[in-house]
Amino acid sequence: MKVAIFGAGAIGGYLGAGFARAGIDVSLVARGAHLAAMQRRGLVVRSAGEERTTRVHATDDTRGLGVQDYVIIALKAHSIPGALDAILPLVGERTTVVTAANGLPYWFFDVPGVPYHGLALETVDPGGEQRRRLGWARAVGCVVFPATEIVEPGVIRHEHGGRFPIGEPDGRVSERIEALHELFVAAGFEAPIRDDIRDEIWLKLWGNLCFNPVAALTLATIDVVTTDPGTRAVLMAMMDEAAAIGAKLGLRLRVDASRRLAGAAALGPHRMSMLQDLLQHRPMEVEALVGVIGELGRATGVPTPIVDTVHALIRLRAKSA
Repeated sequence: MKVAIFGAGAIGGYLGAGFARAGIDVSLVARGAHLAAMQRRGLVVRSAGEERTTRVHATDDTRGLGVQDYVIIALKAHSIPGALDAILPLVGERTTVVTAANGLPYWFFDVPGVPYHGLALETVDPGGEQRRRLGWARAVGCVVFPATEIVEPGVIRHEHGGRFPIGEPDGRVSERIEALHELFVAAGFEAPIRDDIRDEIWLKLWGNLCFNPVAALTLATIDVVTTDPGTRAVLMAMMDEAAAIGAKLGLRLRVDASRRLAGAAALGPHRMSMLQDLLQHRPMEVEALVGVIGELGRATGVPTPIVDTVHALIRLRAKSA
């Protein structure tokens, strides 16, 4: 079983180290100083007060890797369209593409029978390139819940969690999803197979659409953002708007807003990914996490004034940075 993790940053590297330690034939696709450090000394993961170095097969050239059984896309959402040419050499007729990025995956509205079937979102898949070149039939969903951060090239700090719910877009239990589950479990991760992976993806976005931009705008960690009375009120208002959209889309939220906020606060002084990107002068996932809600609001006829306000602020913050 051959696995490639495309985008071996904080989450992709954390996954890749676990897969490699389990003896899985895994290749990590990365670039720059982070890649060079992994090639030189291995990948270092700091977790629960311990530091562990794992030798990994890391490269920036996918042409030499050949067709894979699984390609796990762990890039930031805005980076995926520009990476398609490098991803495609890994994809064959029987390859499963595991979408493990934040936000909605390109296939989200391609599942037969879902409300708004065929809806195209420019904030998710500009020009429909992912849908056209990867296709929804080879994709499965994966939701990322661990909190990780690259603290220096080749070094990942794992702060919390090891859970990666997975599932077929249409909810069935297939051979490929069961085999993927076994790979994750062998590597030491939790990977429950969900028959409602679209709901699980929406639940993750329901938090990210507000936690991330407000954290980046205030430079505050998630425990502060979710408990400060002022920012908490903003988060709740944004979540109310998104929940109304979700109801139109037939999506179910298995927790209420207060519980979602409490779960995020329990992460402690964690810097959300958008804040990490801002501080490191990297592009932020503004459209995939925030702009998409406004686009969905327009498609469903649901007003999103608070989301639109925060979107305008974080978009300008990103430009200024």
